Amino acid sequence: MRFGIHVSLVAALAVTAIVGESAANDASEKRIFTICVPEVYWKDCAELIKDSALKGIPVSCISGRDRLECIERVGKKEADVVAVDPEDMYVAAKNNELAVDPKYSVVEQVRTKEEPDATYRYEAVCVVHKDLDINNVEGLRGLRSCHTGVGRNVGYKIPITKLTAMGVLNNLNDPQYSARENELRALSSLFSKGCLVGTWSPDPSINQRLKTTYSNMCALCEKPDVCDYPDIYSGYEGALRCLAHNGGQVAWTKVIYVKRFFGLPVGVSPAVPTNENPTDFRYFCPDGTKVPIDENTKPCTWAARPWQGYMTNGAVNNVQALQKELTDLGKLGEAEKADWWKDIMLLDNKTLAVPAPVVSPVNHLTNSKYLDVIERDSGSVGKVARWCVWTEGSLNKCNALSKAAFSRDVRPKLECKFDKSREDCLKAIKEDNADLVVVDGGAVQGAIRDFNAKPIIAESYGPGSTKLGERPAVAVIKKSSPVKDFAELRDKRSCHSGYKGNFAGWEAPVHALKEKSLINSEDDVADFFQGSCVPGAPVRSKLCQQCVGSIAANDDQVSSVTKCKPNNAEAFNGGDGALECLSSDKGDVAFVPLTALSRINEKNQERGKESSDFSLLCPGGGIATLDQWERCNLGIEPPRVILSSADKSINALEELTHGTLAASTLYSKRPDLLQLFGTWAGMSNELFKDDAKGLVSVDKSWDKWDQWQQTQQNYTIA
Repeated sequence: MRFGIHVSLVAALAVTAIVGESAANDASEKRIFTICVPEVYWKDCAELIKDSALKGIPVSCISGRDRLECIERVGKKEADVVAVDPEDMYVAAKNNELAVDPKYSVVEQVRTKEEPDATYRYEAVCVVHKDLDINNVEGLRGLRSCHTGVGRNVGYKIPITKLTAMGVLNNLNDPQYSARENELRALSSLFSKGCLVGTWSPDPSINQRLKTTYSNMCALCEKPDVCDYPDIYSGYEGALRCLAHNGGQVAWTKVIYVKRFFGLPVGVSPAVPTNENPTDFRYFCPDGTKVPIDENTKPCTWAARPWQGYMTNGAVNNVQALQKELTDLGKLGEAEKADWWKDIMLLDNKTLAVPAPVVSPVNHLTNSKYLDVIERDSGSVGKVARWCVWTEGSLNKCNALSKAAFSRDVRPKLECKFDKSREDCLKAIKEDNADLVVVDGGAVQGAIRDFNAKPIIAESYGPGSTKLGERPAVAVIKKSSPVKDFAELRDKRSCHSGYKGNFAGWEAPVHALKEKSLINSEDDVADFFQGSCVPGAPVRSKLCQQCVGSIAANDDQVSSVTKCKPNNAEAFNGGDGALECLSSDKGDVAFVPLTALSRINEKNQERGKESSDFSLLCPGGGIATLDQWERCNLGIEPPRVILSSADKSINALEELTHGTLAASTLYSKRPDLLQLFGTWAGMSNELFKDDAKGLVSVDKSWDKWDQWQQTQQNYTIA
């Protein structure tokens, strides 16, 4: 059983799986296929199973931590099918060593209703004025260029990939610059002016420096000094608008928008007239020729983005049956407007699931000339960012991040290095045998002093944390509680966000109780309280007495197995869980980070409530409102911090910062692709703290290293 998932469906899905297996044994032609679903969409599975069974197209579900693990589970034949993007197909193509029988196949595609017969999702084109004097790709040099936006496919990745291969973009591999800066330098040198909006780096200072340095690539934008969305000369249509009305000479966009811009029919949609004249423009081809833009001439393309699709393995013999099931599920989901239709099958009102010729992932990408776009490494050839870790869980997460992030344009490529301890990893940083390591904030000062380390990135936790990512630990009681002092907590019930290693849930309250001489050591906590829920503590101890396991499973056996687990299988795990423990009258006090209370307040505001039902219990005596946490907290927990070497150049540190933030920005928004934050395979705080929400860059304003070191020394439990 997976303890990292919400287990409300365990019993129901187990029954479904048994029924499905029995049916498969009775009639192989009626085999029930198993879809792998990322954990964040696990609840959608219940609706999928219920809806599909009612319509006679039953399916089964299996949970994967995220889409990456689902790909692996399909490869291992633990599941039959998973919905994927082209980037996931690339991972699968590189994942054969994990597959028992490495026969991944794309059997069905997610296509648009507008172009259901199109070979590709979209095709990248270059558009020029008809009278532009150009007859080869070298003729692009010195022109004014309009792009969809930085980091995007048709306006950035594809032209860079193809023009580099043609020898037109030069000097992309200068080792002193990051991959992103090398690409921007090359574009800035090739074109005299351009419009390339967007976030050039997730680090604000790097972003601004790049836009200042290569400002000619913002010169054609509506707001050159901003060079970001929204901009009327950005995006697919904006690039064409830049070409037609703002001095551009070449535009990079996709075919469907060219047709719309010039009032031509698109797929099954009739022409919608516009004021633009297609006879004044031409498609510019990779071979240097020009092609008319009209209803009958086939556009010449530079590359195409393949359709999303559904991927299976070699164990599925009846592909036609699987295709029919997927197609029928797509139709059912649309009729029901079900969440699973969108989340699990990647469909919406404009798309549908279409059976397609069976093709391997690598061929699906190669046929569209998109494989080299994913693998684009021209700006950082041979470069790697070596990340040092010292636990197996962190190594597994690091390897997963490396595999997934490269497919989604994170450069340089991440390489994971395993060592024996934090000190060994810091030594590797000092001796240039590693580039990155994550440490607790209290260890930063020692790392700077003893290992010449330099902090570059820190965790962020959202509302309730300070500007520097610190989290106040607080003791929370109900407003109706008679408790007014810590001494009055004796023989009361307590709820904790976590056990050893959890600052707010364990280290801070133990420290506060010891400071007030209410206990002598952490061993006394169990006897001080009448009963507790401290997820991660010994399950048969009083510290787990108030825990409940998986309430939603509604199954005594499941609840017993999951009780007091330090992950989401335990309903009272983490800060949110500890507050739920308090609200459910299973405890009289909750020890949590302030961020958990902030989330409760946000939810209350959404529901129209004006204030929280909670108060803070102050270690110095008395109670306080939630906004008085500065005078009423049990300690301030520093964030985890990513370190590199102070010997590295500014550009090298920028590259490591940019690449790491690019990955965290993506996966904090899309945990379905990779669960970078949160528990990992049932283990807590691997690589990052479980409740981190993202990462931010460190600058010169970060000056609490000494204070954080003192906090660590004061609160570490011997």
